[in-house]
Amino acid sequence: MTTFAIAALQLALEQKDNCAEIADEVRRLKRRFPWLRMALIGELAAYGANLDQAQALPGPAEAFFCALARETDLWLLPGSLYERRGGAIFNTCPVINPAGEVIARYSKMYPFTPYERGVSAGAESVVFDVPGVGRFGVSICYDMWFAETTRTLAWKGAEVVLHPSMTNTIDRDVEICMARASAAANQCYFFDVNVAGALGNGRSVIAGPGGEIIHQAGEAREIMPVEVDFDYVRRVRASGWHGLGQPLKSFRDGARSFAPYQAKDRSEHLDGLGPLLKPGEPISADGKVEHLRKKT
Repeated sequence: MTTFAIAALQLALEQKDNCAEIADEVRRLKRRFPWLRMALIGELAAYGANLDQAQALPGPAEAFFCALARETDLWLLPGSLYERRGGAIFNTCPVINPAGEVIARYSKMYPFTPYERGVSAGAESVVFDVPGVGRFGVSICYDMWFAETTRTLAWKGAEVVLHPSMTNTIDRDVEICMARASAAANQCYFFDVNVAGALGNGRSVIAGPGGEIIHQAGEAREIMPVEVDFDYVRRVRASGWHGLGQPLKSFRDGARSFAPYQAKDRSEHLDGLGPLLKPGEPISADGKVEHLRKKT
């Protein structure tokens, strides 16, 4: 049996520098549960949603978390950081191995526009291997609303999707449904780890490859150590959950070409929805969003 122990940390944090607090939580975690191999923290946990804290990667915040991973001998995904790169800002999650090395970085493909303004979209899906264990994929918050992001991770072999979130809005209940549906449709474990306190409303959820809830958190600080079973994922993918649907095989074998994915095709229905902006935000006569006009 190939098992691997992951702790999802739903931390109650403020809109400030939380790095020292996160480090204390991870150290306590490893002392209490020495069998753990990986720790996953919510989106933008280190500094909150603060573009002023954006920094280059590698940089001081990432180096801090690399030292923490090395100290605790854990795989560490410290949520995400606002990254300055090439004159733009990205929402990026580093993947750090127990030696304190960054082996991958994933930049959120779908910033939460029109609210997460000033953040550029990432372009690459990211998977990584834990040697002798299995393959993991990385996704961030709003990405989950776009089924193609998780399907691509599964297509690239991800058996566990690690999904840090920062949600403090009334749609959290819908996101729990999406996490379960993402797990079932892609026959994978799905760790949707939200923040709590001033930054988010918690209710993290860990779902198994049949969409079953392994654990759902409340709204306050909660530490969730879970052992995932890669043999179980592989059985579900080979034979279906309880011998039922085998969606990955059907997707592989289906001779279908869907219109939304044809580069030359556009939808008049989607084009007719208007510009992407906050409800009630004014648009000038030339069709530009007013707040963008003022910046230019």
